[in-house]
Amino acid sequence: MSLQDRVTQIYKDARDDVYRYLLTLGLKPGDAQDLTQDVFLRLFQFLQRGGEIENPRAWAFRVAHNLAVNSRTRQRIMDPVDTHLERITAGGGLSPEHQVLAAEANGRLHEALATLSPQQRQCLHLRAEGLRYREIAETVGIGVSTVSEFLGRAVTRLRKAVHG
Repeated sequence: MSLQDRVTQIYKDARDDVYRYLLTLGLKPGDAQDLTQDVFLRLFQFLQRGGEIENPRAWAFRVAHNLAVNSRTRQRIMDPVDTHLERITAGGGLSPEHQVLAAEANGRLHEALATLSPQQRQCLHLRAEGLRYREIAETVGIGVSTVSEFLGRAVTRLRKAVHG
């Protein structure tokens, strides 16, 4: 497989996830799209120079994280975007009673998400994207035990909010 084909396949597999991750970090959709493209351009350039990557998906998330931090520092954007989670939890094709119950649960979940620390939300999102604790730790730049602690606290808080 050629380098271009390899990067194209990685791009197809991870592009949407990286984009959504950048949105959860508070980037505007246009900025997130630009940075997503930049991540995969950097991947191509790194591999073209002979670099080796054991886990390209985790590498892409780490680069996306670093680019987002730099972008947010420059733009001073601090508002998290949780619309992705809202789309995931919205019910479709439910009876009116179930829609009301789902909307109430969604509201409680949304409120609970707002109480999570930015690190907890970030770890939770990366875990939902399928990254392992070690990969999350490398992406965010914290220890694996800290990832475990953040996720444990976040899940406990969300579970209590939804199930009472």
